Amino acid sequence: MSSVFLLYFRNVVLRIILGSYFFVGVTCLSSLVGSSEVLAEDVVPVEMTIQDKKDLKRVAVYLEAIKTLRGGFLQVSSNGRVSSGKIFMSRPGRMRFEYDPPESILMIADGLFFVYIDRDLEQTTHVFLKSTPLSFLVQEKIVFKGDVTVTKIERPPGILQIKIKKTKEPELGSIQLVFSDKPLALRKWVVVDTQNIMTTVNLTGIQTGIKLDPKLFTFSTKKND
Repeated sequence: MSSVFLLYFRNVVLRIILGSYFFVGVTCLSSLVGSSEVLAEDVVPVEMTIQDKKDLKRVAVYLEAIKTLRGGFLQVSSNGRVSSGKIFMSRPGRMRFEYDPPESILMIADGLFFVYIDRDLEQTTHVFLKSTPLSFLVQEKIVFKGDVTVTKIERPPGILQIKIKKTKEPELGSIQLVFSDKPLALRKWVVVDTQNIMTTVNLTGIQTGIKLDPKLFTFSTKKND
């Protein structure tokens, strides 16, 4: 299987998982047709200050303390598309995104795969969870090194923003985690994909430490799932 096709496939699935799932296909494919190989880019780590290291440690402790999460999300893409839905998370390894009608999209991370499900078309697509940027949020141990590289840390008033890329696959794009500070709380993430489309996922009504049904993180193609 060619590297061009692999990048195209991953780009489609990452948009599904991280945002603009409806803006795929012809535009994405045409941008890759004719290329004989995918050119990797270098990932440049941010130069860490003492405060940066302290903040990354705070974020790691905060995220590791979240065992379960439930809430809503509002997704806004730079191509003008807007959608909403519900999010569930059970760490380690499990997430669920339910898009509100008229969308028929359901996405589930079951610990091994991230699965995209179109219940109208009864089609599913699997990608390894560890190959997606969102795997960072549900891994058991939060570490800002190794598989991911921190490329930027910013502190607007009352906000902490951390941008990361996959260390070995920076060409797949970036994810920026945005926290309110004092107290620390995850508010949104911003994804920039290989087509330079930015997707912002705002979290709303977040509850943590609640009991979640394990069946949320299994899937069926049936419409009454």
